[in-house]
Amino acid sequence: MPISVTMPQMGESVVEGTLERWLVREGERVEKDQVLCEITTDKVDAEVIAPESGVLAKIVVAPGQTVPVGAELAVLEPGGVTAGATAPATPPTLPKAAPVTAPAHTPSAAPVAATAPLARVSPVARRMAEDQGIDLGNVAGSGVGGRVMKADLGTRAGAPAQPAAPSDSAAAVAAPAAPGSLLEFLGRMKVPAHRVTPEDKVIPFTAIRRRIAEHMVVSHVVSPHVGTVAEADLSKLAKLRDRAKKDFERAHGFGLSYLPFVVAATVKALRDFPRLNSAVVGDAIVERAGIHVGVAVETERGLLVPVIRDTDRLSLVGIAEAINDLATRARDKAITADELSGGTFTVTNPGREGNLYGFAVINQPQVGILRMGEVKKRAVVVESGGEDTIAIHPMMYLALSYDHRIIDGVTGNGFLFRVARTLEAAEFEL
Repeated sequence: MPISVTMPQMGESVVEGTLERWLVREGERVEKDQVLCEITTDKVDAEVIAPESGVLAKIVVAPGQTVPVGAELAVLEPGGVTAGATAPATPPTLPKAAPVTAPAHTPSAAPVAATAPLARVSPVARRMAEDQGIDLGNVAGSGVGGRVMKADLGTRAGAPAQPAAPSDSAAAVAAPAAPGSLLEFLGRMKVPAHRVTPEDKVIPFTAIRRRIAEHMVVSHVVSPHVGTVAEADLSKLAKLRDRAKKDFERAHGFGLSYLPFVVAATVKALRDFPRLNSAVVGDAIVERAGIHVGVAVETERGLLVPVIRDTDRLSLVGIAEAINDLATRARDKAITADELSGGTFTVTNPGREGNLYGFAVINQPQVGILRMGEVKKRAVVVESGGEDTIAIHPMMYLALSYDHRIIDGVTGNGFLFRVARTLEAAEFEL
């Protein structure tokens, strides 16, 4: 009896996925647990494996198509024989995605690397090859069945990318947008378009970058964003951190940054201002029972937001350990979809190098996001013995973006003031 190969569930918050590429053709024999295709969601990449040995009788979904969880991707005939003896001379054609007008402002081009469409390559290795211009046809794979792995590209990672021919760049078109998606809607809008020239470098949108783009636009459309900024004097906190950071690193194996302190201060403020820990559901405000803080992490695939579950139940050290663990696994592509979902509030730290302050886009369906600025030493006026004096203190701006549908200025400012004062008091246990 034929077996239906379906889009797997990769976390409770994941409702659909995009089929990136097929690694086998119709009529080919496959073994149990052999990788059939690669899929991508807005949270994680995954591989779909064969549930049984047999012949891939039919491919239903073409590369680039986005389908819901549970949708049929292909039909497997278990125990069948290879269709090579009766197959036509020309290879079978994959189903074509329905043509959709793509947005003019998101052009893409064919991958730079010259790769065989059915090469046995891990998703990470394939992305490295495309980024570095490595010809996978010249790489010997060390994985099962000769599969090319990330380690196999180690000595070739520095190879210069081969530029695409001018005609390829000029003829580049955007990746297909799913019918009814935001990208399709934007594609029908009259947006001023840039005409691609042979000198331009065309970088295709990855599936995750397309999802990030959609989410950012949706958030701005759905939530009326309001921003407010507070300044925090971190002189006491800096002394506390300086006293503890050497012992902390010896005990835990990683450095102590300011981020765990900001997350801990945010948790305290969320308890006092539960409206910032809410969501809008229909025409109602839902104040979340749990506090689950997401921490934005920059990865080679784009921005991911791992979630620290029950953040309010953790000590400062527990928060620091959770941030380090989640951030490391997010960058190593070892994070799960469930660990990237269910957040109730987000903290983001864009790092140093000129980061005074800025307003982040709210991570839907949350209603607030706190953005850290760079810690800089500045001359400030402080009161000492009833007199105003000028001193050099480490200062940081905190910028809050909040959803004005349910949060008014008094609440937003009160929340941010509480975060800043908690950091200034520096009453943390290490």
